[in-house]
Amino acid sequence: VQLVESGGGLVQAGGSLRLSCAASGTTSSINAWGWYRQAPGKQRELVAGIASGDGSTNYADSVKGRFTISRDNAKNTMYLQMNSLEPEDKDVYYCHAGELQGRIRVVHYWGQGAQVTVSS
Repeated sequence: VQLVESGGGLVQAGGSLRLSCAASGTTSSINAWGWYRQAPGKQRELVAGIASGDGSTNYADSVKGRFTISRDNAKNTMYLQMNSLEPEDKDVYYCHAGELQGRIRVVHYWGQGAQVTVSS
């Protein structure tokens, strides 16, 4: 599975951006999709996730009500709509796909990362 991100950039506080993640390869085996972000010197953290099966979503508390994750199965593309952006949202955002192989082994696929910068 290959993931290619697009849509990062610079925006003023209060503004919006939409990230896209185009997937290719055997995506039918993917169980869960998500967006992570990482600041320099910090651990990568989950921003939002969406399940392949029922499409259920989950969000980090810091982005609830502002960010929306979605997936267009026909286009094999995942999105992260980010509204009301704050300077604290400035990070590199990574697209992620997880594949459960067997009972306990999870294979992780990552996009190349997209820089999001929010000016105050």
